Amino acid sequence: MAPVSWSLLPDSARIDAGGGLEIGGCSAAALAAEFGTPVFVYDEGHLRRRCQEAVAAFGRERVVYATKAFLCAAMARLAHEEGLLLDVATGGELFVALRSGVPATSCVLHGNNKSLDELKMALHEGVRHINVDSFDELDRIEYLYSQGAPRARVQLRITPGVHAHTHEYIATGQDDSKFGFNLANGDAQRAVDRARRSGAMELVGLHCHIGSNVFAAESFGHAARLMAAFAAPLGLPELTLGGGLGVAYVQGEEAPSLGRWGEVVLGACREAGVEAAVFVEPGRSIVASAAVTLYTVGTIKDIPGIRRYIAVDGGMSDNPRPVLYGSGYEAFLARAPGAERPARARIVGKHCESGDVLIFDAALPEGVKVGDLLVTPVTGAYGHSMGSNYNKVPRPPVVFVRGGQARLVVRRETYEDLMRCDVG
Repeated sequence: MAPVSWSLLPDSARIDAGGGLEIGGCSAAALAAEFGTPVFVYDEGHLRRRCQEAVAAFGRERVVYATKAFLCAAMARLAHEEGLLLDVATGGELFVALRSGVPATSCVLHGNNKSLDELKMALHEGVRHINVDSFDELDRIEYLYSQGAPRARVQLRITPGVHAHTHEYIATGQDDSKFGFNLANGDAQRAVDRARRSGAMELVGLHCHIGSNVFAAESFGHAARLMAAFAAPLGLPELTLGGGLGVAYVQGEEAPSLGRWGEVVLGACREAGVEAAVFVEPGRSIVASAAVTLYTVGTIKDIPGIRRYIAVDGGMSDNPRPVLYGSGYEAFLARAPGAERPARARIVGKHCESGDVLIFDAALPEGVKVGDLLVTPVTGAYGHSMGSNYNKVPRPPVVFVRGGQARLVVRRETYEDLMRCDVG
């Protein structure tokens, strides 16, 4: 029955003079009226503070923002301005970063199956380094070098055998993984030996990543110790220990702060005698709680003795995480953010799928009605970036708010946009 916890909301969230939700000094109702719904609303001050916290914990240009969590030109520039490097996992992400004004030397290329074109692009643009993920990728880099590409600066992605407590689809550090060179079976050492022999690349470091939305800080410490033991005899100048720090999505969840993450990771490295520069790659922990999504309630359907359905004007096309991972969210009304929530309902979207569910069993205030503005917090990561046009629904806009000013950073798609690539 409790009101939504303010700890789940962006830093600047307030109740305004009229009793409604305000973020960044802007009324949620006014934002919905100006930009329509659904709409992603990001607290720009919150984004900058999380970047600053990460830099305070690990050091300037030791934090590599994982752009897969949320990427647009404004976000790329913001992270770069705050002293973060950018982790890009595809040629498309690299293209957006470069077009946003971020220099290639501030970008790191990831990916378990990089194409020749993606590697060629990264090498000729001059990315800071490439995280090599497989022996096939070593072949491709050597081939491109033979064709005149610049010598590659590389880290090797190692799979350390750490089982992080998270959903199986976003666990990446266990032995059974599509990512990286396995430490236990000797592939990691074979990759190191080959990279060191190759004239096509300079091996500058090792990399690992154990998974996403990990709440146990000690899992990161365990990975750091395993990687330190492998890295120490090699004397490489860099060690990247990935990202994946979890965030609270629902009432009662608690996640380590960026500062605590830094204490655990760097403490483990110091204890292990690591002398290399240590890098990390946060994404979700920078952006997730910076944003809310505003929806308009369109239909309310009561099935006596079974449940109430509340349908909104978005759904799995702007937030696929509940469908993919069974992820939990909270919801409340923008007109009454401090209200108790004794009612229950299933919040669903507008798509032609029974599985199009945003919240399976939502706590809500009494008296929700058609036309109400519904808010789901902690939607700043993997909503916009994983969005789709399923059922040919145009993707929502993204708005940054700060100091009472709202600026559109990604416009809403139009029906015309849906046909731009159609040549038939």
